[in-house]
Amino acid sequence: MTTPGYLPPGWPERVHPPGSVDWEQTATAYLLDCCPPDFRSYPVLRRHPVVLARFAAQFVEGQLSSAQAGLAGSRVSLARYVSAEVLQSAAEAWLEQSARLARTRRAVGLVEEALRGKVFVRPL
Repeated sequence: MTTPGYLPPGWPERVHPPGSVDWEQTATAYLLDCCPPDFRSYPVLRRHPVVLARFAAQFVEGQLSSAQAGLAGSRVSLARYVSAEVLQSAAEAWLEQSARLARTRRAVGLVEEALRGKVFVRPL
């Protein structure tokens, strides 16, 4: 196997480049860390990284949607119970979480593409 010279922005640092030694093992470990702990108990997910990648992508997408819904509804659902400053802090927390999840979604998507055989090429 060969190690490619290019990895796209957003590639997770913990995952070795596609084609390198143990790259699928590092991809599997990363993807499992992006999922609920009980996903580790499913042999199909541990044995088939591309299946795990699809599960991880769906799970992270669900988390991101939930964070966005949380942000959208937090002012309405909490306004009677906390001060404006607390509402602002809560909104900032939702925004930080959404940004983190968007980065994770990109990273999981890149790993999934690589597991499906995509070769990344540096844009000209």
